[in-house]
Amino acid sequence: MSYSQLPHADSAPRSDNENPDRLARPGQTASTCPNPRRFRRGFSLVEIMIVVVIIGLLAGVVSINVRSYLTKAKQNTARQEIATIVTALETFYATYSRYPSNDEGLTVLTEPGEKIPEPLLTGKPKDPWGLLYQYNSPGSDNSPYEVICYGADGHEGGDGANADINSHELKE
Repeated sequence: MSYSQLPHADSAPRSDNENPDRLARPGQTASTCPNPRRFRRGFSLVEIMIVVVIIGLLAGVVSINVRSYLTKAKQNTARQEIATIVTALETFYATYSRYPSNDEGLTVLTEPGEKIPEPLLTGKPKDPWGLLYQYNSPGSDNSPYEVICYGADGHEGGDGANADINSHELKE
């Protein structure tokens, strides 16, 4: 190769637009390649919008299906917390030979006592929906007490997420 055949410093490299043979497949030249820019094309707005709509539909279906699991998880958490409160009430009874009165409520379980140096519960117990548990003494079914979670709506009665959960259900 002679010096005259080498590329010179003053000659700039050719861009893809100037050299369509670089985009052609092996064996093709610019004259035989149907569309030299075909391999560099991006997504159109319509294609991107279709993908966004599909992702939105999938997210909606998933959130609807997950909502029922979240409700059941909150109800199960309330049952477990009521069981913990019942255990604390039974410990209180074993220590003091009585259950807390309605005036004392569940608050007495969160304070250290004369016979119990540590509180039986840490903090005032709240249900998974952020409401305080209801304590009644005596209970509605001739039991010495009952602990009630009124569900998501915080009112007596209801079904689904609003269903009441009480300590009597745990004994059954």
